[in-house]
Order: sequence, then structure tokens, then C-alpha cells
Amino acid sequence: MRGGVDRRLCEEFSPGYYGICTVGGMLSAGTTHLAITPFDVLKVNMQVNPIKYNSISSGFSTLWREQGPSSLWRGWSGKFFGYGIQGGCKFGLYEYFKRLYSNVLVNDNRTFIFFLSSASAQVFADVALCPFEAIKVRVQTQPHFAKGLADGFPKLYATEGIAGFYKGLFPLWGRNLPFSMVMFSTFEHSVDIMYKNIIQRKKEDCSRVQQIGVTCLAGYAAGAVGSVISNPADVIVSAFYNKKAETVLQAVKNIGLANLFTRSLPVRITIVGPLVTLQWFLYDTIKVLSGLPTSGGFSRRLEKEAAAANLSG
Repeated sequence: MRGGVDRRLCEEFSPGYYGICTVGGMLSAGTTHLAITPFDVLKVNMQVNPIKYNSISSGFSTLWREQGPSSLWRGWSGKFFGYGIQGGCKFGLYEYFKRLYSNVLVNDNRTFIFFLSSASAQVFADVALCPFEAIKVRVQTQPHFAKGLADGFPKLYATEGIAGFYKGLFPLWGRNLPFSMVMFSTFEHSVDIMYKNIIQRKKEDCSRVQQIGVTCLAGYAAGAVGSVISNPADVIVSAFYNKKAETVLQAVKNIGLANLFTRSLPVRITIVGPLVTLQWFLYDTIKVLSGLPTSGGFSRRLEKEAAAANLSG
């Protein structure tokens, strides 16, 4: 069978379609972020205390020895629920904005549409994520702060109010907006390159297995490139939440410009590459099982809509 399953649960760009994309984003992001919680715990501690946690192997050993094996799963609830909600917003809204901007900005190139669509989606996604991230980072780096979301939310609200939940919103945007823009654009162009130059067939003429394979390869490329671009802001976010700095300039001064790009980068690439690959795999598997085409590029329907909008304009 080629191009998907025989029956579709809904048509492309219908409310049901965006609902499936949102649910797919929630499940793919929530489960994958939950799975890599131990690496995330190490990454955050390496950013906050690079002298003590100076490598992947020694960092895990130190955490295990001083805080026990359970410390590696600290903050799991923030990862699962926070990034699940963020993923739902990010993937679902990206699909919506991609269609919207394709019909409005008919004369603009695709890269600009990918950038604008992903940035628009990420703004909303990070607003939803920020309170969960505020609790997660504190739980992972301050062992006596709270056990998880249930006691972390009321404690943070009691000490810092609503503002405490959104202290890291701008650094979060600084980290995730470039990552999302680069990640989605790299993914989209990687998919096009593989179909045109490697497989040399249209997506619709390929089997579901081939389509999912293209998704995974494009997903890994997108994750690796995005992690390098967004690493400085990720380091600053951890510094903010652990009161190592109060402003971006202070964080840059304390950490050092070169360290912003290199601190915890190996462990972050180790996390992000496979993480993004698995997210795209799960997300597109859910779409295929729903009878929808896999992600990447402009579908035939979107091409026709853009062409019609161009003619009417």
C-alpha cells in the first residue's frame, strides 16, 4: 500500500485534522521527554554546576553516588506533562499556521513560511510550558525544593507568585524559537531533498515504511542542527531558574560567551538528536494510522490552495 491507509479519519486541514496533529504532538513529545529525563537532569546540573558535573560519565556517577538512583528521574512529571502540552501546541499550531501563511503569503519563499509558522506556534507553546519548566528545573537542581508538580506549584506560588512561573519565559523563547524555526525548516527541506535527490519519487508514490524512514532521517538532522543553535539560551534558562543570574547580560558575563555555546552541548546533542527523531517518528506514525500523509513539504492540497490564492491575488 502506498501513501497511507485506505480510510482517513478526517480530511486534511479540517478541525479533526488539527485535533489529530495536536494529540499526536502531545503523545510524541510527552513520552519522549519522559524517556530522557535522566539525561535532562544531568544536563541541567552541568549547566548550573559545571565544575562538579564536568562530563557525562562522571556526572551520572556523582548524581548516583550523592543523591541515589531516584535523583535521575527527578522532575519527570514536569517533563511529561509540560512538554506534552508544549508538543501539542507546537505541532498542532504549526500545521495550522503553515496553511494560513501559505495562503496569505503566496509570493514568499517556503523557508520564510516555515520560519514564521514554527515561530508563531512556539510562542503559544512556550507560554503553556513555562510554569512546568519553572518547577522542573528547580526540582532537578534543588533536591529539597519539592518532589514534583503537586507540591512544587503551590510552593513556588507562595514564595514568588504568578511571576515566578514566567520568570524564564523570555529566555525560553530565546532558546526554543530559534530551535523550532531551524528544526522545522531543516526537517521540511531535508524531506524534500530526500524525495527529490535520493529516493527520486514523490511522497505519494512511496510506501508507508519509506515515508516513515524519510521522517526519521529528516528528524535527526533537524534535532542536531537545532540543538547547536539553541544551546546558549538553554544555558541561560538554567542560570535564571537557579538564581545564578538576574539578567541576560549578567548570565553572559558570569558564564562566558564561549561557554554558552559549549557548556553541556555534548549531552544536549546526545539528548536532542534521538529525541527529535523519535518525536517525528511517533507523530507521523499517528498520522499514518489515521490515514493522513506524513509530514514534510507541501501536500498536493496545500499546493493547489496556494496556487489558487496566487491566481486570485
